[in-house]
Amino acid sequence: MAENIHPIFDRLITREEREQRLKQRSKVIWLTGLSGSGKSTIAQRLERFLYSEGYFVQVLDGDNIRMGISNNLGFSVTDREENIRRIAEVAKLYLNSGVITLASFISPTRAIRDLARQVIGPEDFIEIYINAPLEVCEQRDVKGLYAKARKGEIKGFTGIDSPYEAPEMPALEIRTDAMSLEDSTLKIYNYLKTQISL
Repeated sequence: MAENIHPIFDRLITREEREQRLKQRSKVIWLTGLSGSGKSTIAQRLERFLYSEGYFVQVLDGDNIRMGISNNLGFSVTDREENIRRIAEVAKLYLNSGVITLASFISPTRAIRDLARQVIGPEDFIEIYINAPLEVCEQRDVKGLYAKARKGEIKGFTGIDSPYEAPEMPALEIRTDAMSLEDSTLKIYNYLKTQISL
């Protein structure tokens, strides 16, 4: 099968050419944390902020992906791994197109995040831990998922009956229980700007 596949990557417009056109360096910013920690909220605000600063940016969000390219996957460990693999491959396409990508996914285990890092490339993968204590995430519970998990209506829910492994050495940690949305956004931007600017 593999002998019938002939990629043409080497004949396409290069990432460097695309970055020059967009006047930015592409990176994948991987936001990880519990459900309700603030990943999607920060990704939305950061996307808008970067766009207003002249950057070309795209958000990949868990629920959006689950409605589309991963709509055939469940939440078993195997399916979660495949979901993250697909997301990482999409993020890599954006990366090679010169686009700054904000990936907002629980991605609960270090192994799953390492898989994404390897697909994307360690030099372009920026892991940001969006951290809020479980009790704060449960209080927020905008989707009502923790309540369902506590009642046993959802099985394998991260933080309740499935583990979340916090990053050991994230590029940044954002404590959303202690920082405002604006301060969180600015902290991430100030960290990123030298890495995404030409």
